[in-house]
Amino acid sequence: METSAEKKPLIILTGPTAVGKTELSLKLAEAVNGEIISADSMQVYRRMDIGTAKIKPEEMRGIPHHLIDVLDPREDFDVVAFKAMAKEALADIYSRGKIPIVAGGTGFYIQALLYDIDFQETRVSDYRKELTDYYEQNGAHALHERLRDIDPESYAAIHENNVKRTIRALEFYHDTGYPISRHNEEQKNRLSPYHFAYFVLNDDRALLYERIEKRVDHMLEEGLVKEVEGLLAYGCRTDMVSMQGLGYKEIIAYLNGECSLEEAVYILKRDTRHFAKRQLTWFRRERDVTWVQKNAFSSEEEILEFMLDTMKEKGII
Repeated sequence: METSAEKKPLIILTGPTAVGKTELSLKLAEAVNGEIISADSMQVYRRMDIGTAKIKPEEMRGIPHHLIDVLDPREDFDVVAFKAMAKEALADIYSRGKIPIVAGGTGFYIQALLYDIDFQETRVSDYRKELTDYYEQNGAHALHERLRDIDPESYAAIHENNVKRTIRALEFYHDTGYPISRHNEEQKNRLSPYHFAYFVLNDDRALLYERIEKRVDHMLEEGLVKEVEGLLAYGCRTDMVSMQGLGYKEIIAYLNGECSLEEAVYILKRDTRHFAKRQLTWFRRERDVTWVQKNAFSSEEEILEFMLDTMKEKGII
C-alpha cells in the first residue's frame, strides 16, 4: 500500500454555488504553482457561459484551466466521462510538475475522482427501454417515485429531474438485486490514491442566498435569455443533459410560454437556493473534509493562509 509520501498531491476546493470558489481557486493556484480542473457538470460545455457563471479567459490570470469549454452542448456528459477526462488532466498536470486543484461544486464528480470509484455500467437492456417509455408516458416524478421503496438513499440523493441517474439506479437494482447506493457506498469507503486536502468553502446562509440572488440578476443583465435562445437555435433540446442545468431549463420554460419571465426568475432563484442546500448536505457526509467558513475570517488572504497552513501540516506542499 502506498504511503502518503508516495501518493501524488491533490487539492480540492468546493462548496455551494455562488460562495466564491472561483476567485479563491485562482489565488490558491498562484500560491502553490497549480492548475485548475473544473468539477462542474455544466461549465464543460461550449456556448454556455452566462448561465454557468463560467470564468472568462481574461480572468484566468494565465492559470491553465481544464475541463472548461471542451464539449458541444448537444453531447452527453456524466460522472464516468468526467472521471476519465479529469484523470487525463491530472496526468498532464503532474507531468509538468504542477499541483492539480479540483475546483467546483459537483460533489458526486469529486467523490468519483478522489476515491477512484468504479461506477459499474449496466448493459443496455430491454428494461432500460421500458423505464424510458414509462418516463415518457408518466413523467419524471412518477419514475422517481419507483425508487422510493427499493433504494431510499438514492431516492433522497437523486433529484427527480435527473432522469438519467434515476433510470440507472432502477436498472442497477433490476440487474443486480441490490441498491446502487450500497454499491457506491462500498466504493466510497476505499482509500484515496491521492495525498489530498479537501476544502469546503461556506458562508453565512443569508449572505450566500444574497449572492445567489445577485448572481441570477447579473446573469439576466448579461443576456441569459439570449444565450438560451441561441442554444435552442443551435439545435439543443430540452431533453439534453446540458439543458437540464439551472438557468437553462427555467428560461426554456419562459421561452416556451409556460410561464412569465418574472416567474422563471423566481423559480431559478428558489431552485438555486435549494441546490446550494443539497450541495452542503452532500459535503457534510464526506470524509476528511476541512471546512472553511468565510465569515470566520477577515479577508480572503486570511482564508488562503489558513488553507496553505493546513496543506503544510498535511505535507502536501
